[in-house]
Amino acid sequence: MKANTALLVLLSALSLTLSRNRRSEWAFFLGQLAGVLVFLVAVAVLLEYLTHVSFGFDTLLAPDSGSSQPGRMSPQTAICFVLLGITATFIRIRKRPAAQVIDCVVFCLSSFVLVIASGYTFGVLHLFGLSHSTVTSPQTLVCLLLLSFVAFGRRAERGVFSILVGIGVGSKIARIAAPFSLLVPFMLEAGRLRILRMGLFNEEYSVALVTVLAAVLGLGLILTFAWQIESLEQDIRDLSIRDDLTVLYNRRGFLLLAERALQLARRTGTPFSLLFIDLDNLKRVNDSLSHDVGSNFICEMADLLKICFRETDVIGRIGGDEFVVAGVASLSGIRLSARRLEKAVASRNLTEGHRYPLSFSFGHVTSEAGRKESLDELLNQADSAMYANKRNKKMPGYRNEPA
Repeated sequence: MKANTALLVLLSALSLTLSRNRRSEWAFFLGQLAGVLVFLVAVAVLLEYLTHVSFGFDTLLAPDSGSSQPGRMSPQTAICFVLLGITATFIRIRKRPAAQVIDCVVFCLSSFVLVIASGYTFGVLHLFGLSHSTVTSPQTLVCLLLLSFVAFGRRAERGVFSILVGIGVGSKIARIAAPFSLLVPFMLEAGRLRILRMGLFNEEYSVALVTVLAAVLGLGLILTFAWQIESLEQDIRDLSIRDDLTVLYNRRGFLLLAERALQLARRTGTPFSLLFIDLDNLKRVNDSLSHDVGSNFICEMADLLKICFRETDVIGRIGGDEFVVAGVASLSGIRLSARRLEKAVASRNLTEGHRYPLSFSFGHVTSEAGRKESLDELLNQADSAMYANKRNKKMPGYRNEPA
């Protein structure tokens, strides 16, 4: 690495360091000044190549007497520093369209550094220098790769590259795809050249082999993306229809799935039943023992519902202490299910470690085959039956038997 190149590397690193958000305005100004110096020196080097006139920058720090162009960096290196200088000077800009221009500059910088890297990978001299005396040295290439990576990451905080650091579906997919899109072409082509040099296959076979590998990798990437998108979509659906506390369906999810179950029961001519459940004394538990204990009550009830009912039944928490179960069941079937739930609650209350007994009121309704009640009508009927059950429980001599 030549002295002038090392100076621009240091100035670029200084500029990117001083441009961080936590720096003061004076520090940011000094960073911009360093970026401008990088830009001016790099432009002067390019003008020297174009005009064949030396401006004195070549031997400013340390001449290289063994070179036909002492101290002069390669034009490829100078172009990278021009782009780096522009990026470092305007790294914080947010307003469009200037921000979009800087994003394009960063993209060009990254692309150009990759071109130089490909020149080294595939042994193409004119991609990283004009001659052996003016080339982008390996040390310079490493520095340019690091500086462009930092510039890219810094712009990702503000510009279009923010898609790579976001939390959405597109961001996750971009983070998976970016490494593949950058590395796989280099790896495939380098492997093909290696095969040719080893004499394992001729050029036609090596091209066919690389093509097949590219197709397989592309298909694998597509399948990975499809699986990732499907998984994320499922997570989104669950967030929109699931209750955070109990993981049962929330009101929206219950109404959606119970309506489907009701329509299916009507098409098949089978009875459809609803069981409406309301926890007793939850407010008293919250006030006397704390809301955490009340939340535990709700979760315990949700767990018992999962145990006592079938996987095909739709179980939802549609209010603070209200649960509903819907599914294909006859009147005798829903009564049996209610009795099974009562026994499960009674068994829970007999175990040690519970400071307050779990109790609930319920009401159920059954829509026989051929009837046309809507889901809302069935919910209202089951709700009314539940409140009647709650009132009856307060009467002397009441026996809790499913009606």
